[in-house]
Amino acid sequence: MAAKTKKASKATKDPTRGMPGWDVLLRDAVDIPGKVAECYNLFHDYSMGNMLLAYWQCIGRNIECGPIGTYKKWAALGRKVMPGQKAIILCMPRSWKYTTKNKETGEDEERVGMKFIYKPFWFVLSQTEGEPYEAPVLPGWELGNAIVNLQIEPVAFTMADGNCMGYASERTFAISPLGKHQNATTMHELAHIVLGHTQEADFSDTKDRTPRDVREMEAEAVAMLVMDALGDKDHKESRGYIQAWYKGNEIPEANARHILTAASKILDAGRTTPEED
Repeated sequence: MAAKTKKASKATKDPTRGMPGWDVLLRDAVDIPGKVAECYNLFHDYSMGNMLLAYWQCIGRNIECGPIGTYKKWAALGRKVMPGQKAIILCMPRSWKYTTKNKETGEDEERVGMKFIYKPFWFVLSQTEGEPYEAPVLPGWELGNAIVNLQIEPVAFTMADGNCMGYASERTFAISPLGKHQNATTMHELAHIVLGHTQEADFSDTKDRTPRDVREMEAEAVAMLVMDALGDKDHKESRGYIQAWYKGNEIPEANARHILTAASKILDAGRTTPEED
């Protein structure tokens, strides 16, 4: 009788092992001027979080930074991934449907759940070979596009307080015409809306609302990321403000993800095609 052999157990590999958290990626973006702009130029088709994640892996693995794509995408462009190349890991949303009972009616309701998973499906241009690659034109960005696509409305500034340069309420915002940093203030108020702060009734500090200092930090971080990506220099004070906030606080993972997601929404909403520029 042949001796039975044990099957080797395959340990499930955790793709996130050794990967930075969103809080770490955000802190790097804050501390290193120009990093976000470089990431946006290279990886603008991806979310802000994945831009920073791809850049982090390229630098850490000494891979020449460049456009990224899946194996199939590179094949479609006439290029193939070179042997022995390790894929870049990005974060992907995954949804699923489930049924639950409505507590009031007792009837079954279908809902959709969402989670984020990490998958190693992407390769950088420098990891491929084949036909010459021509990078697509970087999309433009217009504030008007962002306002329309985000369903936000600018309104007249009516506050008498001379120290207030802008404010937001529900889906509207107003900017003082006397403000020195018009772009930075506008982006800060847009960030409040996209982050959902204006849906938390008034801006008072209570247990069921985001504390004011956290709201301001989140909005300032979003404004800084968007303006950095677009090469807008009208936000020098933002970086210092966030760095000063870091001295006494750490940004939790959930808040960091919230910030990165909001920045992505604003960038995507304002995009224009080359024909529109």
